[in-house]
Amino acid sequence: MTLHGRALRLTIIVDDTDTWHHKPLFTEIVHRAHAFGMAGATVFRGVEGFGATSVVHTTRLLSMADDLPTAVVIVDEEDRVRAFMSQLDELPINGLITLQEVEVVHYKSQEVAAS
Repeated sequence: MTLHGRALRLTIIVDDTDTWHHKPLFTEIVHRAHAFGMAGATVFRGVEGFGATSVVHTTRLLSMADDLPTAVVIVDEEDRVRAFMSQLDELPINGLITLQEVEVVHYKSQEVAAS
């Protein structure tokens, strides 16, 4: 698969301790994106942040390292991203979900790169 030009980036920010059926919520989101056939998904673990509660969570020494921000980033064609968003409806996402238009300048799967 190749992806280039105009695309949409879906970013879902959750706490690293959020779960769905006894597994990390971010893992469930990535697996749903994979099963849906999205171009790709990446999870980024934050080291410090705060959200709607205004409570700062951090990994710094002598601080609580619970509920750290974790971002799942998915980039694909706009229609595919918008269609995938229905897969998130039943999940207990208490974080932020954003959409941004992006321009993909390079993306090739290993299958395409090898040929």
